[in-house]
Amino acid sequence: MLTRMSASKRVLVIVPTYNEIENIRPLVAAIFSAVDGMSPVGSIEAATSVLVVDDNSPDGTAEAVREMQNSAMALSRDGGSRLHLLSRPGKQGLGKAYLAGFEWGLKENFDVLIEMDADFSHRPEDLLKLIEAILKGSDFAVGSRYVAGGGTINWGLGRKIISRGGSLYSRTILGYPLNDWTGGFNAWTAKTLRGLGLDRVKSNGYSFQIELKYRSLEAGFKGVEVPIQFEDRRVGQSKMNSKIVFEAFGRVWGMRFG
Repeated sequence: MLTRMSASKRVLVIVPTYNEIENIRPLVAAIFSAVDGMSPVGSIEAATSVLVVDDNSPDGTAEAVREMQNSAMALSRDGGSRLHLLSRPGKQGLGKAYLAGFEWGLKENFDVLIEMDADFSHRPEDLLKLIEAILKGSDFAVGSRYVAGGGTINWGLGRKIISRGGSLYSRTILGYPLNDWTGGFNAWTAKTLRGLGLDRVKSNGYSFQIELKYRSLEAGFKGVEVPIQFEDRRVGQSKMNSKIVFEAFGRVWGMRFG
């Protein structure tokens, strides 16, 4: 008796790194543990891989990834590795790291590409919500701290004001009713990334996430916000500072009128 085969979407989780040796091993393990238990959505299954984009970390992050590539958790059903490494010659910024990851993933014909921080501020279990939203038909999905069910953990008042204020500021200037503009835990279909004009994305820091969402909406793609809990990094030092944030706010005007 013949049975109906489920369609399969190839999902790539892109994780930029610079000196994340303390986080990368447990993070990769947690990602695979979360996605391997995902049930099909309708008749669609998701096969998930991870791409680490490392900017020549002096602490050995890339070497740790290479060691994990042939471990049992990283092997697919056909025996190939689901863990990939893209090494870059030096630290060139978050936006360029993601653009390099997108380019790699599109060339490798992945259907869904997800941005994720390396420091556990993005919870691996929330990946399932993003993947499910795409499988249900959204062009992109935003892991949102500012919709019902979303929130932040261990954040000070100043950081909350800057983040929430940045999203309100962006929403007002850019004119689209999105609640979380600045968050970096997002999923995109390959069609969306090809259609939004990645060559037009000029931001490279904090404003990169804002511009990517704006270009997608501007191009007519439909997004959905799914609630996530954002926790401050477990170990290591944050790479965010006030100068980066305020430079980003200035870039918003360039997006709107540029």
